[in-house]
Amino acid sequence: MADDAGRWVSLFSGGKDSSWALYRALEDGLDVGRLLTVHPEGDSYMYHVPATDLASLAAESVGIPLVDVEPDDFEAEGIADSGAQGDAEVEPLEAALRELDAELDAELDGGIAGVTAGAVESEFQTSRIEALCDRLDIDLFAPLWQRDPRALAEEMLDAGFEIRIIQVAAAGLDESWLGRRLDADALADLEALNEEYGVHILGEGGEFETLVTDAPYMDRPIELEYETEWDGTRGSVRITDARLGE
Repeated sequence: MADDAGRWVSLFSGGKDSSWALYRALEDGLDVGRLLTVHPEGDSYMYHVPATDLASLAAESVGIPLVDVEPDDFEAEGIADSGAQGDAEVEPLEAALRELDAELDAELDGGIAGVTAGAVESEFQTSRIEALCDRLDIDLFAPLWQRDPRALAEEMLDAGFEIRIIQVAAAGLDESWLGRRLDADALADLEALNEEYGVHILGEGGEFETLVTDAPYMDRPIELEYETEWDGTRGSVRITDARLGE
């Protein structure tokens, strides 16, 4: 689809994993020309769901144009065939990438060279992104794939990532985790919860979701005001205001 002169597209939700993939791509000298955010209307098997509307603030801080993909409700709740559901959820992403490839090719005489993705252990997601890249004849940059979760988390913190937990849904994660900064103390607590309840240190099983509010590639941090919503077993941060700081 694209030649070596093409631009890279970062599949970006604003969460820690896609943000780390973007950071590593920039550090490795990949020419990232667009961020692309899929905004699921409801539940999703393929995509990060909470607070994707803040990707526009992150993109402004990074200085890379953002492409928003807003599919219809995937109606993922209660689906019997998860494989077919995952395949269906890839379709709007593929359509958006094909359109963006033509746009970049006309604008820069070189379409999409590849995409970045933040998958760590999910074969369900990664296999579909790999198949998508094969169909489009583009490369995949997945720097988190099958890395040790604790080592990855420590690398994120050492690099200066500021990560906030914005949703929890697992035994051992109570309301006090909502809005909590992912730091060394939080990692130690997550290791203990991993041993007791099997909570994944990076939340790869959906135990928690995150938002990156500052990172080395961002010129300005994201500042939040929020309230917490808790139903006794799971909860989320409801963001009431978000802006770029100084």
